Amino acid sequence: MDTSSSSNAHRSLRDRLRAIPKTETHLHIEGALPYELLHEMDPDRFPEQPMFREQNYRYPNFVEFETLLVEHAVAWYTGPDRYHEACRRIFSGLVEQNVKYLETSIHLAIIEFTGSDGHELIRAIKSAAPDGLEVKVIGGLTRDGYTETMGPIIDELHEWEELDGIDLHGQEWLDLEPWTAPVWRRCKEAGKILKVHAGEFGGPEKIYEAIDTLGAERIQHGTRAIEDPDLVSRLADEGIVLDMCPISNEKLGVVDSLESHPIREYHNSGIACTANTDDPLCFANTIVDEYVALAERTGFSEGNLAEIAKNGFRLARMDDSAKSRYIQEIDQILGE
Repeated sequence: MDTSSSSNAHRSLRDRLRAIPKTETHLHIEGALPYELLHEMDPDRFPEQPMFREQNYRYPNFVEFETLLVEHAVAWYTGPDRYHEACRRIFSGLVEQNVKYLETSIHLAIIEFTGSDGHELIRAIKSAAPDGLEVKVIGGLTRDGYTETMGPIIDELHEWEELDGIDLHGQEWLDLEPWTAPVWRRCKEAGKILKVHAGEFGGPEKIYEAIDTLGAERIQHGTRAIEDPDLVSRLADEGIVLDMCPISNEKLGVVDSLESHPIREYHNSGIACTANTDDPLCFANTIVDEYVALAERTGFSEGNLAEIAKNGFRLARMDDSAKSRYIQEIDQILGE
């Protein structure tokens, strides 16, 4: 195929992947901060094209990534108004990519950092949602996040009507503290979505912990489950969802390359996987980029990509008739 034909084929694929209805179910709202907002606010501090947003940049380790993310996020996110302003731009970008359903986590420690009211922060996020995009907000907690200030707030999360779920994220190698399981149990009883970051930098044992100790229905990443064949079988048999972020995994060194990412093996094993962007502030990626990368670098067929997209809707907490309509649209565009 000549260069012109190859370019046209790529463009045609990208256009089709942009056209299908999609979900994002692993997106950190702080990590989704549009970088241009920082550049517009302070161009001297935040140059137009920083090195870490270049395509070939790789983070040396998780701590340096986390530090960079936090430094950039707290420069912008100072209260509800800033969350609303950023979310309007974030959500507009998602709508342009035909994302219909979003589960986004807010780092709840921002309550302590800024002195904000958590309920107001969630309302600020949800009120930015445009027509056609359903937004669920997940409360993100770190393994050592039960501080004197945050402890009483965390203990009441199951009563927050505007909060749709909870997630455990951050430095995965920290031990699970005693407060965590009761919080997840109360939130489960309250009907919240239960997520846990596991199997990214921690091994399979962290995924077992997430399932058996916390009752997680959704594993954020789960990349290292591949090291334990019994765990892979269990994830498939029990319908545990892996909300995966392939480009993030490559840029953080969780995998050597996208070509070696286990998402293809998981998909073939019957595990329900979704594709997501994680922290586009740091990775300069979009949800369409994720789908294109799966097609071009992991060998996913358009039928495989259709299943990834449909998984997001099958598992979404939204109206069944809307799910069926979006799934039908996916089949019409990518049907084999």
